[in-house]
Amino acid sequence: MTVFKHHGEMSTEKRSENGFRVVHLGRRFGRFYRQRSWHWVFFLAALFLMCSVPFAFKFFSHGNLENRALNTREVQEVISEYLPCTIGFSESVTEIVELKDFMNFSRFSLDYIEKEDKPSTTNFFEPRFGGHQSLQEREKSFYAENQTLHCGFVKGPPQFPSTTFDLDERDRTYMNTCEVVVSSCIFGSSDFLRRPTSRTISEFSKKNVCFVMFVDEKTLLTLSSEGNIPDDEGHIGLWRIVVVKNLPYKDMRKTGKVPKLLPHRLFPSSRYSIWLDSKLRLQADPMLIIEFFLWRTRSEYAISNHYVRHCVWEEALRNKFLNKYNHTAIDEQIIFYQSDGLTKFDPSDPNNPLPSYVPEASFIVRAHTPMSNLFSCLWFNEVDRFTTRDQLSFAYTYLKLRRMNPEKPFYLNMFKDCERRQMVKLFKHRQLSPPSVT
Repeated sequence: MTVFKHHGEMSTEKRSENGFRVVHLGRRFGRFYRQRSWHWVFFLAALFLMCSVPFAFKFFSHGNLENRALNTREVQEVISEYLPCTIGFSESVTEIVELKDFMNFSRFSLDYIEKEDKPSTTNFFEPRFGGHQSLQEREKSFYAENQTLHCGFVKGPPQFPSTTFDLDERDRTYMNTCEVVVSSCIFGSSDFLRRPTSRTISEFSKKNVCFVMFVDEKTLLTLSSEGNIPDDEGHIGLWRIVVVKNLPYKDMRKTGKVPKLLPHRLFPSSRYSIWLDSKLRLQADPMLIIEFFLWRTRSEYAISNHYVRHCVWEEALRNKFLNKYNHTAIDEQIIFYQSDGLTKFDPSDPNNPLPSYVPEASFIVRAHTPMSNLFSCLWFNEVDRFTTRDQLSFAYTYLKLRRMNPEKPFYLNMFKDCERRQMVKLFKHRQLSPPSVT
């Protein structure tokens, strides 16, 4: 067993110097203007409002909270999520060692459908990157057992066009060597390039972790015009720029789910991976993240809860309110899930298997175990079948996988969103792709 150095969390409190000045000023006003004390009341109220504006703006400008009036419960939850929290990382990567038996989770073999033939029963056939999974195949795929299942990268017959996501052979060769991966993507020039904060990344991680940024040709041209030109080995800073040609979906958001949800397919030799959305900048060492969120908790998969919403129904309403996706498609997805046993999240139920049914899915830490890989495939298949809003399908996928495999647990660590924000810095998108209406 590995000996870890644990460091107790320290919290210090600093009294505001401005606060003392306010008290003293109050006393002075009290001494000299006792008969006009109401002036002091208005002064304090104005001062409180001035100090509160930046704090409140930070709440309401974060993520999907734009243009929204929160109710009292939601405000309390947001405030609790924004309270500082400390991550007890080890001092350095030299102090951490992978547990010898860490990967001894549920064992079974997964193979993937690589090709589909045209059915003889239909005249119309169009190859799809996600394949044509029947409801019977979908149901069977949730069993944690030796199986061959749909998991993207499905090709059609030779006479049909490729289902795409084409990579250069040099990039494939490089990706096949990666054992620990940090990955992200920018498609459709939707974001600026956010380089990991180099000073927080150890030399060990710089040499042994693959940092891969997937981009399309349009994004590469935009980055180059801004002075971000890959070197001879294809790197911009720590990022290895991997160009994807012939994108599999017209919806850029849906194409982005391929590297987000299927890292074990793209990096077949990888043992661990960290995903971060392109709106985030990594500010912590990848190996320290893996040790803290996976090794120390003996988890296969780690993702944070949403900072305010915890019920899938609330998330669906929010997506419709912001026109994130076709409303009918969202309703059909939720009705389907409800008919298959998904219930609303009850925060008072002590038997809830998760602290939230809605993740803040911009940051994911994985061990590439059979159960973790199966969950990734299942989650991707839901996104491919229904809407691209992966937060709607996360809880259903996890709960169904858990329900159908009671003797094979999936060790998922759903941590606090304030911990996620300790590891990354959030930026606004350059521009948002128009929501899908299909």
